[in-house]
Amino acid sequence: MKENKTRGFEVIKEYADQSISLPHRSTYYAAGYDIESAEDIILPSYWKMLVKYILKQLGQWIHKPTEEETLLEAEQILKPTLVPTGLKAYMLDDEYLQIVNRSSNPLKRRIVLPNSLGIIDKDYYNNSNNEGHIYVQLQNYGVQDVTIRKGDRIAQGIFMKYLLTDDDVGGLNERTGGFGSSD
Repeated sequence: MKENKTRGFEVIKEYADQSISLPHRSTYYAAGYDIESAEDIILPSYWKMLVKYILKQLGQWIHKPTEEETLLEAEQILKPTLVPTGLKAYMLDDEYLQIVNRSSNPLKRRIVLPNSLGIIDKDYYNNSNNEGHIYVQLQNYGVQDVTIRKGDRIAQGIFMKYLLTDDDVGGLNERTGGFGSSD
């Protein structure tokens, strides 16, 4: 973290020369910082993938896939797309960054965060094996694929304080990785 700074966003090294915009609030009283996509990404339509899967299953009379193959293929339909932001966030010890959907995404684009909100912990920033690249998980429940363009606002980031219980002893492990590393 930089001296005399308490919270904010930085561009990760990999995207340093790619004109990534730092998040900003759109209005004076906005709580969330608008986060943009760092790349063009296609979000496949859930329904389109489901129909293709069903048609494929109906057409497989000769070669019957194993149950494992069928389950793996079915799971791909529900798998969210990770959209890179090219950003990392630093904050105080008792804070985290909430990643939430933009209110217009479901209505206008039919895209949602499947986990409702993402949580970026302080130790995700510049840990030993990860610079802290923030990805936004998105799912498209519309009937058409959606193309996210570089610079499209895809989510909001809200810095929040959190509380500890009286008997909290702290985490037992040190974070040493990236996305999903505390699983």
